[in-house]
Amino acid sequence: MERAVVQITLFGLLLALATTLPNKDDWDIYSFHINSTVTSRYATTVITSRVANRMNESKEIEFQVRIPKNAFISKFRMFIDGQVYDGVVKGKEKAQQQYTEAVSRGETAGLVSSVGRTLEEFKTSVTVAAHKKVTFELTYEELLGRRLGKYELQIHARPMQPVKDFKVDVYINEKAGIKFIEVKGGLSTKALANAITKTHVDKQAWVYFYPTEDQQKTCDSCGEQGMNGDLVIVYDVNRNPSLGDIKKSDRYFVHHFAPSNLASIPKNVVFVIDQSGSMHGRKMQQTRIALIHILSDLAEDDHFGLITFDSSIFHWKRELVQANMENLESAKKFSREIVERGSTDINKAVLAGARMLNAHPREGSASMLILLTDGDPTSGVTNLEVIQSNVREAIADKFPLYCLGFGFDVNFEFLEKMSLQSNGVARRIYEDSDANLQLKGFYEEVATPLLTDVTMIYNGGTNLTQTNFSQYYNGSEIVVAGQITDNDIETFTPQVVAISSNRRVRFSDTNATVESNGPASDSHIQRVWAYLTVKQLLEKELVLSGPEKENAKKEAFELSLKYSFVTPLTSMVVTKPQGENTDVLHKPKEGVAIEGSRQYQMGRQPMFNQNTQRITSGLTRQYYPMPGPPGIPARSVPVRSRVFTSRIQVDNVGVAADWDYGVVDYDSGILPTMVSPIATDVPLSHRFLLKTENLSLPLCFDVTGDVRLKLLHHPNRELSVNGELDSVENGGFRRIVIHLKNDLHVEIDAKEITVRQGHTLTLHVGQDPITAGSLTVIRRDKEIDVAAGDTRMIIVIHEQNGEEFLWPVLRQRPLDNNVSGILALKPAVYEEVQQSPSTRLKIKDQEIDVTRASAVDYSIVSPPTHHCWLMSAEYALQSQLDDFIIRQL
Repeated sequence: MERAVVQITLFGLLLALATTLPNKDDWDIYSFHINSTVTSRYATTVITSRVANRMNESKEIEFQVRIPKNAFISKFRMFIDGQVYDGVVKGKEKAQQQYTEAVSRGETAGLVSSVGRTLEEFKTSVTVAAHKKVTFELTYEELLGRRLGKYELQIHARPMQPVKDFKVDVYINEKAGIKFIEVKGGLSTKALANAITKTHVDKQAWVYFYPTEDQQKTCDSCGEQGMNGDLVIVYDVNRNPSLGDIKKSDRYFVHHFAPSNLASIPKNVVFVIDQSGSMHGRKMQQTRIALIHILSDLAEDDHFGLITFDSSIFHWKRELVQANMENLESAKKFSREIVERGSTDINKAVLAGARMLNAHPREGSASMLILLTDGDPTSGVTNLEVIQSNVREAIADKFPLYCLGFGFDVNFEFLEKMSLQSNGVARRIYEDSDANLQLKGFYEEVATPLLTDVTMIYNGGTNLTQTNFSQYYNGSEIVVAGQITDNDIETFTPQVVAISSNRRVRFSDTNATVESNGPASDSHIQRVWAYLTVKQLLEKELVLSGPEKENAKKEAFELSLKYSFVTPLTSMVVTKPQGENTDVLHKPKEGVAIEGSRQYQMGRQPMFNQNTQRITSGLTRQYYPMPGPPGIPARSVPVRSRVFTSRIQVDNVGVAADWDYGVVDYDSGILPTMVSPIATDVPLSHRFLLKTENLSLPLCFDVTGDVRLKLLHHPNRELSVNGELDSVENGGFRRIVIHLKNDLHVEIDAKEITVRQGHTLTLHVGQDPITAGSLTVIRRDKEIDVAAGDTRMIIVIHEQNGEEFLWPVLRQRPLDNNVSGILALKPAVYEEVQQSPSTRLKIKDQEIDVTRASAVDYSIVSPPTHHCWLMSAEYALQSQLDDFIIRQL
């Protein structure tokens, strides 16, 4: 529906036009959201970009984002003029004709390409008519791998221009419990650090990233084109010391196994280092540095060997030796003197390393072979298949081979196949200033073996992913998924058998109950199984040959189609409006609605009063005058009789509200019964939650009475935010008023936003962004986003039994320390000094008796309940409550 504006004054008309003039660019990204949900280490991320063509003619609009290489795209949609255009996953052969035709026309058909170390770039475009909008929505999925004791969720933000409505929301739900959570990456530092808020409650965590439009231009990795960088969520989970974490639905299960309370196993490791001429310069310098660091990290009960090669083989020692001080210093001296020269005989070098390990077996130890090379074999045996066959025969599944490919001149697929054939992995080392750290980082992943010959056994399980693993390393994780035989959970019995040092160990827990989830989680666990199965089938397809290879390829292809995964075997055909070309999306391999506003002239009351009725969405509401803030005339507000109770809580960066409430709504049918406000003699009780950092429980306190609260006062910005609570039980914030400087006032309730600027009053009821001076207000389905300078606040809209209420939370705290108000309260710090007969806390120099209670965290859209230490408001605030109570909004 086109915007309907009632023109009252010329000034008001010009103001309205000023907020909607087209940008200097052809098109405007007015909203960019990234929403990621992680459940049991499986992440589903949705990127939504809304773009408007501000020009008087049709324009081609691009959508370009970067996603993790490990992820599978599973959905892509475009919304144009009320029509939905879905991407369809097809087999490469069926899509090949469209692909070839697009290439012959000189169009961009390969829409996904590798970018950097960990990302792929997705790009498409569509023609949008003048003054029309398009919404792009991309969904991708990935199973987070555990490395060095942590999981990392990488989110890349590159919207291509500063965006008023930009946000990243991350929700993590781990039934095992979240051990810790951190936020890293280039977008978490310096100017952007205060745009991040984090909440962690036992099994759940929330991370919000809400940079203002100005911040998107001024950070280290920002510019006139906006942000370009990563936000990395790092976390780990609590662990069952025995069997691990098992989740199942009616038909599927997934098992995460990562024991840590085990003794490390001594290593036998041989390093095979390419010193051919192509390693000249920085490559060899960084290799020397990394090798010396790695040698320093060897444990004294480890044994090691060192081989360098070009067209010839050079042994530091002819046999494995103990990693004592004397041997390590000698090996470091040898490493410093490595000189690059000659050609590359990979076959001879790897076979020499395998012979060294085979000649010196040690009971109760774990062996591994690590190859570093930057090129293809150029001397000796150069046939790649022959080399792979020779290496596989020499190793004979007795130990893993890890291949590190330095740079992009190396044939990575050759190294990958060779390592997979011997139960290892291949990793690319990028030619950057930190290449030595990449080498060292890989070694740290395999530096501490805890188990060998690991066998995962599932009685009552079928269609299992990989169940045999040569070694398990500290800080990593083994994940197995499968189907429940005949959907009979009673017969499902998991166990793990492995070798720890020189003894056989069995992991099982006959008393443990396997966590059973309802039907809603069946699809989730099934997708984890499908994702893991496809990944492993693609690895098998690389290694196998003949009919086995074709069978693995066929199964991976069918699963990719069934679950709409874009994999190396499938393509996504991106449909577009009629008359436009179709794009075909391939995954590369490694190395390769407007709503209205009404305006009123200031100095007159809005054109409704006690005797006025207004039709809204089929309902008739009665209005009665309410006093407004200074300078704003009385407003009419709808009367509905409700019974409320309200609770309020303070976020770690501000305030949020908790409401446990029942609602008695006297509306009947379309026309409600009009009643006067009901007074009550029962004092109101509002509970606040004051969060803490790194402490077990937050603090909470009750406020009694009908209060108006100072939420935020930022004197340097001339910004004030105040809130009015409902005057009945079980209420929330009825309205929130924002004052910016002397001439801008914004009043927000659950239904509408009123903006007074100068002599113009505008009532907004839709979702169009509102810009007034330096203030931006964006209404979404469940929240209202308010940004002013270095401050950004979200007002969450909650609903229960048909009643809506507001709850404010500070998403970006002002950098200035001279701010006050409920939202500006800092996390509480206390010490627990007594537990019996009652709990006593020490805050600063005061000791306080407290009671264990609970409160709901309404700063979250789907609010969790926290346990908390209940105390008086004065003790919790370390100030008089009157300091936060105001007489007028």
